[in-house]
Amino acid sequence: MAEKKQKGMSSAELSSFCGQVALILEAGLPLYDGMETLAETDRASAYASMYKAVSEGVTRTGSLYEALKEDERWPAYLVEMTGVGERSGELEQVMRGLEAYYAREDRVRNAVVGAVTYPLVLGAMLVVIVLVMLWKVLPVFRKVMAGMGTSMNSASGRWMQAGAALGWVMLVIVGLAVAAALIVLLLLQGPKREQVKEFLRKLFPPVKKISRKLSASRVADVLSMMLSGGFPMEEALDMTSSVLTDPEAARGVREIRGKMENGDLFADALSGTGLFEDLETRMIRMGSATGQEDRVLRKVSLLYEAQAEEEIASAVSIIEPTLVAILAVVIGGVLLSVMLPMAGILSTL
Repeated sequence: MAEKKQKGMSSAELSSFCGQVALILEAGLPLYDGMETLAETDRASAYASMYKAVSEGVTRTGSLYEALKEDERWPAYLVEMTGVGERSGELEQVMRGLEAYYAREDRVRNAVVGAVTYPLVLGAMLVVIVLVMLWKVLPVFRKVMAGMGTSMNSASGRWMQAGAALGWVMLVIVGLAVAAALIVLLLLQGPKREQVKEFLRKLFPPVKKISRKLSASRVADVLSMMLSGGFPMEEALDMTSSVLTDPEAARGVREIRGKMENGDLFADALSGTGLFEDLETRMIRMGSATGQEDRVLRKVSLLYEAQAEEEIASAVSIIEPTLVAILAVVIGGVLLSVMLPMAGILSTL
């Protein structure tokens, strides 16, 4: 039970694992032999127990999918995609795709964390500075004003009261924003990651747009692999809906499956689901007409993946300057709220 609670691998480590499995398959080694060698090589790592369990599972069952499914520390997407690869006979290609997928996820995560960390540090520093000014500095000035015989009902006193009130308001706002950002970052590392992502998709339109493109890429990729492996479209759709983590995309795939049960062709069933845009839908329709559905779906998958990466890079590139600009405005407001009362006091001397 203790092993089940151990934290799973990071995206970078998952990418490395998938790449190593692909190398084993490319070299023509028996999978059980390659996994045993991999477990022996990584026995000193923090995830030695995971490698050992997979090696034993492959030796016992002869299936990498079954071995991974026995350990809940492996991501569901990796496990289900491994099953698709084994059933379609394209496990090596699937592992290469997963290697690239998790490497991209690691790059995106590092970029987002890097873009958010600096403004968060500034926000934390701002909270400390404002708190010191409100808690320590302003009371000193109140005592000085009282010693000079200046009433708090005077213009300078009212300026100071207004500045203190504004400072407390900004302190609360920035403090809540920093706390919310930290909570979201922590939740994204935990078991409720998908629920947090779903919340972010609903809250921020750019996140939803990127998620839709990534889901469309996954749908097209899985369907392409299943069709090229000789599976009928109905079975390919059933498998695709089981590996999707985006509920909206999974509903779209099930809707296509329902339309096909009512007699619609796949290309016709795509219309109205919102999974693919009009251009890609026409490409798939043409592929169906020419008997190259799997190849066209593969192209659509790569197209959506490239578009998603561009959207991610664009979003990340504006996170840091936007947050820094917001913090600059807040800092300016706090400084004005304190300096204006000071200027008012000096003008009375």
